[in-house]
Parts: sequence; structure tokens; C-alpha cells
Amino acid sequence: MALPKVYVTRRIQDTGLDLLKGRVDFEVWEEPRPVDRSALFEKGAEAEGLLLTLTDRVDEELLDACPRLKVVSNYAVGYDNIDVDAATRRGILITNTPDVLTDATADIAFTLLLATARRVFESSNFLRAGEWKTWHPDLLLGRDVSGATLGIVGMGKIGEAVARRAKGFSMDILYMNRSPRPSAERELNARQVSLDELLAKSDFVSLHCPLNDETRGLIGEEQLRKMKKTAILINTSRGPVVDQKALYRACSEGWIWGAGLDVFEKEPIPTDDPLLTLPNVTAIPHLGSATIKAREGMARKAAENLLAALEGKRPPDLVNPGAFPQ
Repeated sequence: MALPKVYVTRRIQDTGLDLLKGRVDFEVWEEPRPVDRSALFEKGAEAEGLLLTLTDRVDEELLDACPRLKVVSNYAVGYDNIDVDAATRRGILITNTPDVLTDATADIAFTLLLATARRVFESSNFLRAGEWKTWHPDLLLGRDVSGATLGIVGMGKIGEAVARRAKGFSMDILYMNRSPRPSAERELNARQVSLDELLAKSDFVSLHCPLNDETRGLIGEEQLRKMKKTAILINTSRGPVVDQKALYRACSEGWIWGAGLDVFEKEPIPTDDPLLTLPNVTAIPHLGSATIKAREGMARKAAENLLAALEGKRPPDLVNPGAFPQ
């Protein structure tokens, strides 16, 4: 019997690809850049499964071109690159890779927080440019982290992991979430507040909410102006959660102290984007899950979800249970 055809849109880690061998007939897009849209349509037309990344858009047009498709396995926690409703209407299962990248993403969020507060990249560039002539009492002063107030927008697993790191710095923790998190309140002494109160009281605001219709543009000019002038915004969620033009003004005009960013409205961010000219913006290229352990775990989960779906089983990380046969 012929094996199910699967198309993999990036060369993921062998922990995932090795699981596919002998169980599906798969082909991998080998280029380091995102798969060509035309190639995705061509290969998808014959595929029963797609294993793809957040750079690949799955919309009505693509789904219509893939009549045999049974599952889309997303190598990511977020799935804003996929029209889940359209897939559900067609009975196509959508999966993601939660849990395995929680600590890696929390680490990068706290790295950005510390680096921006203590002006690490600005200081490194200052040194490398030969501008360090002598020690001085006012040289490159930053903000204190220990004992400061951290506001977390989106208290899911990653948000809670960031809060646990903040506890080690004796930070006061505020959070905004759809529902209360009693365990975090007990363990971390976190307090649920409105977004407005969080913005007004926090020294650091860290974003960990998914991208959807409610959160797109959540942080715009109005919200940035409510923050302290000494506050720092950290974003490791998704770029479009923040109005990037408003953030540029906020950082360049002194509405806030600065920002640490792992994600952007458009990725890769153009090198001539004005945000990248600001010394008080720490910017890195979407590295939240970029550890060996996390990426190997993502590859394994993506493969396991894909195989489960193709074998008629309920995938462990099913996003749209309404599409699974009852």
C-alpha cells in the first residue's frame, strides 16, 4: 500500500524527519528561504499532510488547491499563519507545538528585558566604535530590574515562565489575562489587573498573548502614552500585536525608555526600518525558540502530530478539535 504523501516546507531537525521515514512518503523544501508559494501549491495538490513553519500562509486559496489534505502540522506554538476556520470547515486537522519552547522563549524575553534595561547592545557598540575613553559616573546608565514592577500581557505558560524568572529578581508582578490564574497568584504573588492599570504601573511590560483579531494592534499610541516614561516594552509574541510606527515614536520621542523586540510587523524586518536606528531599541531576529533542545522538541512534536492524524488518531496538540471525526 502506498504511503501517505507529505510535504515539509523547511529542513527541520532530524528528531522530526527521522520519525517520518518509512511511515510517510515525504519531500523537503531544501532552500534556507521560505518555500515558494507556487511550489507549495504544486506539492500540496498531491499531499495528505503538510508540515510547515510560521512563514508559510495557509488560506482558503491554498486549501482549495489541496483536495487530499488531511492535516497541517505547524512547527510553532502560534498558528496565526493558518486560517483555522477554513480548515475546520473542510475537516482538515491543524496542530501546533506547545510546551517544548516555553522556557526558551521565556529566557529570550528576560534576556531582552535585561539587555534593554542595562543598554547592553548600545554599550557594546559604544566600546567597539572606540568611544570608550574613560570610566565616568554617568556613563551609559540604565534602569534597575531588581525590585521593579513587571506587567505581563497574556499569562499563559510562557507568561508564567517569565513571571517565575522575575520572582528571582524580587519583581512585583501584574498580569492581564482573559481569566484569572490562581496558581500564579499563589506561587508568584502575581495580581490580575486591567490593561490600563498594568500599563500605568509597570516598569517593564512583556507581551505574551497570541495574535488574533482581539490582540492585533493591542499596543498602539494610546497604550504607549499610558506607560511610564521610564518603562520598557518587551515583545516576544507576534509583531502585529504592536503598532510599530507608534512604537518608533514612543522610543524616539521619549514616551517610554525603550523596547526589546524579537518579533516585528514584517519579518524579516527591512534593514532601513527606522526602529533599527534607535539606540534604545534592542532588536533580534525572532529567536524565541532558538535553542537546540527547543527546536528538536518542536520537530519531534510536529512529526508526531502529523503521523497521528494520518493514522486516524487524534493528534496530541490538536488546535481545531471540531475537525476531528467524533
